[in-house]
Amino acid sequence: MVSKDDFLYPRSRYYGRVKPKNLIFNANLQEFSQRVSYICNLETGGKIPPNEAYKQIKLLWKELKRTKQKLRIGEDIPEL
Repeated sequence: MVSKDDFLYPRSRYYGRVKPKNLIFNANLQEFSQRVSYICNLETGGKIPPNEAYKQIKLLWKELKRTKQKLRIGEDIPEL
């Protein structure tokens, strides 16, 4: 039996290089994707106006970008 949370917020396996910061960013990326999908569906269904959908997605993008910068994802940092 699938739980309600697993149904509403599905998570995919992570296949990349297993490091804590990569796992954290992957979880944040999946959450971003899920929330963008909900916002798009609300806009398509006429529940929110396009401008509001754009603003919400832009805020989510900025939040994801900050997370990437804080975790220093994509930088060539020597591992200790």
